[in-house]
Amino acid sequence: MVKVEKGDVIKLRYTGRIKETGEIFDTTDEEIAKQAGIYKENGVYGPVPIAVGAGHVLQGLDEALEGLEVGKKYEIEIPPEKGFGKRDRKLIKTFTLGQFRRQGIIPFPGMPVEIETEGGRKLKGRVLTVSGGRVRVDFNHPYAGKHLVYEVEIVEKVEDPIEKVKGMIELRLPRVDANKVIIEVGEKDVVVDFTPVLDEVDRGTLALGEILLESDLKFLGYEEITFKPNVEELLKPPEEAEAETETTEEKVEGQEKTEEAEPAETTEATEETTETTQEEKPVEEKEEGEEPKEEAEKVEEKKEKPKKKTRKSTKGRKTRRTTTKKTTSKKKTKAAEEKEEKSE
Repeated sequence: MVKVEKGDVIKLRYTGRIKETGEIFDTTDEEIAKQAGIYKENGVYGPVPIAVGAGHVLQGLDEALEGLEVGKKYEIEIPPEKGFGKRDRKLIKTFTLGQFRRQGIIPFPGMPVEIETEGGRKLKGRVLTVSGGRVRVDFNHPYAGKHLVYEVEIVEKVEDPIEKVKGMIELRLPRVDANKVIIEVGEKDVVVDFTPVLDEVDRGTLALGEILLESDLKFLGYEEITFKPNVEELLKPPEEAEAETETTEEKVEGQEKTEEAEPAETTEATEETTETTQEEKPVEEKEEGEEPKEEAEKVEEKKEKPKKKTRKSTKGRKTRRTTTKKTTSKKKTKAAEEKEEKSE
């Protein structure tokens, strides 16, 4: 037996009617809506996801859901003060017939009207009477002062965190396919990425949906909420949005080119290092080793193009050649002296 608690996300079927007249004014059932004459072509029918206690339904119904069992059907009666409110006489206003006629409107009892106040606020009302050049308009809700009766069934209690977020998206943006939205959920943070559905919904509608969603997700306990794109980005003029997109693409392309170039430079540097090491290694061995002079000279002669780093060996060769010449001169001098002595 699963009971509903405040804060739970549930899927709810309901049909609401006026107790005094039996008039059906709201339902999640498509067939009932057609029979009652309140069917809407663009309406979304079927179990509706709500968060209990978040104010997604009328106060009286919201409070009555707590403690109900999943899978059972209930009938709930709601008093006016917890439904559409009590009737307020202050919300019945009188206008002159001329005020309507100047706008090309010929009022009659029961006619719905919309009046704009001096502050720019628009009020929806209903004409009560037209008499003596005066028109009385009631700005109370049409069902104000009425007792309501709801037939409800809690179809499901949603437990999975991601499915809860999807439920709130379905509630606020029923035309968006929540399964295409990318959702990442943490313990206290959530990221909702609408990028995959940007072409399927009006940007202004999506911005309004994000504002409402933020409130819903905070109610569910999330402290850090991130939307992609966010409200500010959605409300930017198309020209600015396109310019930013182009700039971002250019930056990404530049980064990719840089990343592609880096490995090549590294490879070249590695090759240079290898060559240098190979060139230097023989020189180090010669400097450290004690090879015979004749062998050193043979190695030098075999090299076609001596490296700069073998100059020390070349200098050694020149020194040895000079020494040989000096020795030869001394022998010639000694031989000349011995010859002179013999002549004497």
